[in-house]
Amino acid sequence: MTIAARSNLALVAVLLTPSLLFADYTYQETTQLTGGSMLRMIKMAGAFSSQARKAGDPIVSTVYLKGNRMAKVNPDTTEIIDLDKETITNIDNLKHTYTVVTFEQLRQQMEKAMQEAQKRSAEHPAQQQQPQQPNDVKMSFDVKVRNTGVEKQISGISSHEAILTMTMNATDQKTQQTGAMAVTNDMWLVPEIPGYDQVKEFDRKMAEKMALVAPQMGMDMSRMLATNPGATEALKDMGKEVEKIKGVPIMQVMRMGSTVDGKPLPAASEAPLPPDNSPAMPSGSEIAKQSAASAITSKLGGFGFGGFGKKKKSDDQPAQDPNAAQNAAQAQATAAVLMETQITTSNFSSDPVDGSHFEVPAGFKQVQPPTR
Repeated sequence: MTIAARSNLALVAVLLTPSLLFADYTYQETTQLTGGSMLRMIKMAGAFSSQARKAGDPIVSTVYLKGNRMAKVNPDTTEIIDLDKETITNIDNLKHTYTVVTFEQLRQQMEKAMQEAQKRSAEHPAQQQQPQQPNDVKMSFDVKVRNTGVEKQISGISSHEAILTMTMNATDQKTQQTGAMAVTNDMWLVPEIPGYDQVKEFDRKMAEKMALVAPQMGMDMSRMLATNPGATEALKDMGKEVEKIKGVPIMQVMRMGSTVDGKPLPAASEAPLPPDNSPAMPSGSEIAKQSAASAITSKLGGFGFGGFGKKKKSDDQPAQDPNAAQNAAQAQATAAVLMETQITTSNFSSDPVDGSHFEVPAGFKQVQPPTR
């Protein structure tokens, strides 16, 4: 999980988790890009790049926690977060190089990005007319958590399923065409893992640090809420919905994508992606072009997730309906998955952690981090 993703998730729990003293803790995290149009594009590039050919291979990382330091180590890279020094160290284990970025430098980068954005806005004022027409596009936000009641064994541990869906819907008031950016996280949770509270506490402290690093983000959120009143309610709903998630996720399948009918992306357990040799799912641009077909699909009484294979209720179609096959053929795909990622955590341990995991190996050369 990246710094940005970890920070965003941790912000939800900042005020919910009590402080505690850190002890040593270790676990493994396996991340794999399992589907979506992005994976297909990367695989196409694999003919020209050995690195691209590795796309879709699982990446096994070991996460070490010791006091206010966390290290995430895999064969290619190591990421070290030091809350006391307020630094993030990224080590390239293949090139034998490393970079160090302070929280203050991150703040400066964010300020510079804001200044550049404001400069571009001043140089091209005509481009700012569109956001000043709130009546043209209506925004709505929706966050839901469903505890499905389904249970299964993962790594020998009994877990239960909760599905988190987040959608940001946009409706053109003139054409009534709709589209949505969506995230669906299919989580398999266990009630409790001894010692894992320390990971949550580290995330809470890091979220506090990052909030201080980027106060401007709070101002940007205020502007967003002012221009999109629905977002305020969405944040309230998110807080209520997140409370429904009980336990520690030991496996997550997260999807990011788009829809044209305002529906959330279906979860991985409900609509598995087709195999690689099946017809490719439509791109975001193709989905946008099919907005007219979505109206037909809704009249047919189905969601029409054509890119995901058959709908679960297809077997319930009346056999005597002579138009059933034709209607199914007319139902165009109304959802596209940009990326599907699976994250599995395992091998939790409270054994002592060697401090060497948080040090740059001898002989590695420090280089400047890439400019943004």
